[in-house]
Amino acid sequence: MWWEDKLVRTLRCRLIQKPGVFGGLLSIIGAEKAYVGEIKIIHMGTNYMVRDITIFVDDEAHLERVVKAVRRYPQSELLEVRDEVLEMHQGGKIAIRSRYEINNISVLRKVYTPGVAEVSLLINKNPALARRYTAIRHLVAIVTDGSAVLGLGDVGPLAAMPVMEGKASLMETLTGLSAMPILLDTKDPEKIIETVVNIAPTFSAIQLEDISAPRCFYIEEKIQERINIPVMHDDQHGTACVVTAALMNISRETHCELKKCRIGVIGLGAAGFALAKMLMFFLDKPVLGADINPEAKNRLKAAGGIVSDLKEIMASCDVVIATTGVPGLIRKEMVRKGQIILALSNPNPEIEPEQAMEAGAAFAADGKSINNVLGFPGIFRGAVDANVPRITREMLIAAARAIAEYAPPGEIVPNPLDKGLHRQVARAVARVALEQKLNRDDLTGYFD
Repeated sequence: MWWEDKLVRTLRCRLIQKPGVFGGLLSIIGAEKAYVGEIKIIHMGTNYMVRDITIFVDDEAHLERVVKAVRRYPQSELLEVRDEVLEMHQGGKIAIRSRYEINNISVLRKVYTPGVAEVSLLINKNPALARRYTAIRHLVAIVTDGSAVLGLGDVGPLAAMPVMEGKASLMETLTGLSAMPILLDTKDPEKIIETVVNIAPTFSAIQLEDISAPRCFYIEEKIQERINIPVMHDDQHGTACVVTAALMNISRETHCELKKCRIGVIGLGAAGFALAKMLMFFLDKPVLGADINPEAKNRLKAAGGIVSDLKEIMASCDVVIATTGVPGLIRKEMVRKGQIILALSNPNPEIEPEQAMEAGAAFAADGKSINNVLGFPGIFRGAVDANVPRITREMLIAAARAIAEYAPPGEIVPNPLDKGLHRQVARAVARVALEQKLNRDDLTGYFD
C-alpha cells in the first residue's frame, strides 16, 4: 500500500473559529503534496478550535517543508508535531505483572514465605513439577546481540530492544506466552552460547533473534545440543516457514506446480540459507542460490543446493526469492514474464512488487505481507504445550501447511492478528510432536 513507506506524524493545530479557516489549512498541506489521514477535534472553544491532523510524508525533509508552510498560515498556530510511534514506545511495550492481587497478609504468606517453601521443596524432589507450579511453562526467552536487526544491520543490543519488545508483545497477545527479551552485550559466539545455556532453566523455549550470519548457525546448533528445550532462530526458520506457506498458495493461484518449478534464492544469509534448505526438504529437489560470500555458497553446496548467480537465477528460475538486504538489486528489465518474485528485505525490498508486476511477473510480494509474525507465535505455542526438546523440520512444514490452509480464498497469507491462525499452527506443531513421540506432556484433549 502507498502509505507503508511514508512517515506518519500528527500536527496539533489551534485554529481561529471561522468558516474556511480549516479548509485553508488543509489546502496548504495538500499544496506541499502531503496526504491527510485521521482528523480529531481535541478542544472546541468560542474563538478557537484545537485539532489533531495526521499527515503522511515521504521523509524528514518533506515533513520540514510541510511544517514550515503550516507555521506560515496566519489563522492557525502549530502547537506540536507528534510522533505516535515514539509515544507508543515510551516506557516500553511490555511489563511483568503479578497474576494475584496481594492485598492481605494471608495472600502474602501463600505467594511468598512461608508458603512458597513448600513448593520449593516439592520441585527439589521432582524437578518436573516446576512446569506445574511456576511460570516456566509459559516463559520464552527472546535472545539477541543486536547484530542483524531488521534491515538496520548491527545496531547493538540496546537499539534492538524495541524490536524484542515488539516480538514479546505479539507472542503474548496472539498466543498467551510470556516472552522475555534478553539483550547480550557480546558478539562472541561462545559467550552467547554459555549465557543462554546458563539461563535456560528459567524458560520453556529459546527464540534467537537478529543474530548475524554465519555466527547464528553455529550458535543455534550448539545451544540446542546442550539444552533439552526448543531453540529456534526466527530469522532462519520462522522466515522459511512463512515463505514456504506463501509459496504453497501462490503456486495454486498462479497454476505453477512447485515441484516442477526452478527455484532460486538470492542472498544466503540466515533467512535465505534456511529457506533454501526447507524448500529442498519440502520439494525433495535442489534449489539455486546466489551470494557474494564464498562461505555462504559453500554452505549451500554442502546442503545439496546449486551455486548460481543473480544473472542466471533471474534468467532461468520460475520462482525468485531475494533476502539480500540490498534495495533495488533486481531491476525491472531482469524480470521475466510469468515469474514469481518475492523480494523480502525490510524495510526496502530488492524490487517493489508493483514494479515487478509491471515488468510481467505473475506474482510479486515483499516482506511486509510475508512476515514472520504469521509463524513464530504458533510454532512456539505448540512446541511449549507439547514440551518438546526441539523443533523439527517436520513441525515447521506442518506449521507452513497450517498457515497456507488458513488463508482466506484469494489471499496468499492469513491475517496475522487472527488468533485462530496461531491456534491452528500450534495444533499442527503439537500433532507432529505426538507423531514423532517427542512430546513430554500429555496432549489428551489438546486437539478438541
